[in-house]
Amino acid sequence: MDLRYPIGKYEPQPFSDKQKRAWLQEIQFLPGLLESAIENLDEKQLNTPYRDGGWNVKQVVHHVADSHMNAYIRFKLGLTEDNPTIKPYEEALWAGLNDVTAVPINISITLLYALHTRWHSALLNLPPEAWKRTVFHPEHKKEMSLYFLLGMYAWHGRHHVAHITSLRERNGW
Repeated sequence: MDLRYPIGKYEPQPFSDKQKRAWLQEIQFLPGLLESAIENLDEKQLNTPYRDGGWNVKQVVHHVADSHMNAYIRFKLGLTEDNPTIKPYEEALWAGLNDVTAVPINISITLLYALHTRWHSALLNLPPEAWKRTVFHPEHKKEMSLYFLLGMYAWHGRHHVAHITSLRERNGW
């Protein structure tokens, strides 16, 4: 198994209401899954990288909050502007900032509960045509539909939960 991608890489899916509903549920329930993944870990375990050269558990949790805050804003921009250019950010540099190294992860877990409540609510009853709206990602030089982003961020949450749960399984935690 490739420890970088414990659930595999994101694979876009054709539009379907069933898939959209499943991804929306993943957005809705991610905070609880992430919280369960870190339950009862001590400081040494939280500072353990999920793989050689990878982030530690604490960085992964804070990264999910950082990433999903950006995602929420990207969706709001996509819903209110015509193909807006979204802002990439240096994830690895963010992972080394003081709010990641010094702030307890329960802060990011709390943030994720609030954020995902708002995000899920914003997306829950969108009309079908809204999912075709796009944003432009300058780093990848491509337009991405909101449906594509929904799938990507649903995958992203599962991906990082699996980093932690597979580490726990390998180490017998």
